[in-house]
Amino acid sequence: MDQSAITVRYAKAFFSTAKEKNQLTKLKTDIETVLEVCKTSADFILLLESPVVKTSKKAALIKQIFSGSINELTLNFLTLIVQNKREVHIPGICRNFLDLTRKDQNIKSAILTTASEVSASTLGKIKELLGKELNAEVELSAQVKPEIIGGLVLRLDDNQYDASVATQLKKIKQNLLETELKSIQ
Repeated sequence: MDQSAITVRYAKAFFSTAKEKNQLTKLKTDIETVLEVCKTSADFILLLESPVVKTSKKAALIKQIFSGSINELTLNFLTLIVQNKREVHIPGICRNFLDLTRKDQNIKSAILTTASEVSASTLGKIKELLGKELNAEVELSAQVKPEIIGGLVLRLDDNQYDASVATQLKKIKQNLLETELKSIQ
């Protein structure tokens, strides 16, 4: 079965269960915790991907790692995934679940990239403006990439708005090269 089909199917099933049990917010926090562990712990990913570690041992370790920090329903869901030998898909399932939750709660995800650090108050204003413009709640994260020289790059869901100095310089260079080529011909 296609990997994306597996992750979407499990995510939809857990999302439906969360909505039925009226625990979407709590379980979203749990899934964010699991995804954070997946992102930050290479050992956890090695555990999930290891063909040597038995399924029962993986399930026991996952229960040991997450018991007390996540809801019993989420823990049972992770155990089910491991028992079905789909544990390598846990990070993808988590991402798909969070995407479904954002769509359901009308939350847009945005990443603001700038050449230098942006203050918290400026980020708050940008978040507020985007929220009003999109008529949705916005999850805004910021990153610094000095190579864009100045300006900003705003990635909003699947769209990217690039107003960086580096991109503007590339466009000017391209125009100059095209103009030069036309004048030669």
